[in-house]
Amino acid sequence: MGVARGGYLAGIAAYGLWGFFPLYLRLLRPASPLEILAHRIIWSVVFVGVVLLVGWRRRPADRRNWLPGRGRSSRPLLAVIAAAALISVNWGMYIYGVDTERVVETSLGYFINPLVTVLLGVLLLGERLRGPQWLAVGVGAVAVTVLTVDYGRLPYLALTLAGSFGLYGFVKKRLGLPPAEGLFAETLLLAGPALGLLWLLDQQGTLTFGTVSAGHTGLLLLAGAATSVPLLLFAGAANRIPLTALGILQYLTPAMQFGIGVLIFGEPMPAARLAGFGLVWCALTIFTVDMIRNARRRPVLVEG
Repeated sequence: MGVARGGYLAGIAAYGLWGFFPLYLRLLRPASPLEILAHRIIWSVVFVGVVLLVGWRRRPADRRNWLPGRGRSSRPLLAVIAAAALISVNWGMYIYGVDTERVVETSLGYFINPLVTVLLGVLLLGERLRGPQWLAVGVGAVAVTVLTVDYGRLPYLALTLAGSFGLYGFVKKRLGLPPAEGLFAETLLLAGPALGLLWLLDQQGTLTFGTVSAGHTGLLLLAGAATSVPLLLFAGAANRIPLTALGILQYLTPAMQFGIGVLIFGEPMPAARLAGFGLVWCALTIFTVDMIRNARRRPVLVEG
């Protein structure tokens, strides 16, 4: 019981921190989205590297177990490159969305992510969906249509976030690296371009790191911890509680982001847009109820 309780607390903490992320990103102004993305990559390498070094000193055998391709993937380097590209797109679009005052649309991306994930299972893995799952996907498609009419365009930001994160999860599953080690490998690959980007911004005179204030610089330095800590908490939760419970907890993040966008940042929420979100929530209800029912029909293994 204690293990499960700790897993739920870790899961709530992880999704809660991700939910508050728009508030943190707004504090980084006047840094541009590109500068924030570069700092997020670089300081994640540093932070996760330190975490791994500490872990390896305690458990030296772990050094040999995290390398890509050890019985997991025939093309590990390509998989890591693909994962790095996808997560950089996801991070960059999310930062851009918050910076351009479209937090509500970013929350939509993470609301529809479970529906996109099951569609990817059909398209990429040949999986077959149950009737309620098809119904949920159909209602989700109607919701996107309603929101397209409301926005006057496709909600491309939300679709890009959902698609990139869904594909990222697919690649990560095939690669099989633990979360911290995987994040280190991906951000290490991106560190060179990120440093080059910071150099370019400096040459253009638009770099804010070390020029605005000590507090601003400190907040940019925290980008690594802000990225990595929720991921490590999520990993701890995933090992302790059923995936069904983890799947329900994931809605905490977009719900918080939606509330922050509407109630704190004052983003508009006309009736048509609210109707579109209502359809999304209806689709997620169908999806979640079906997931819970099927989870009860088979035993769920929870690792301690």
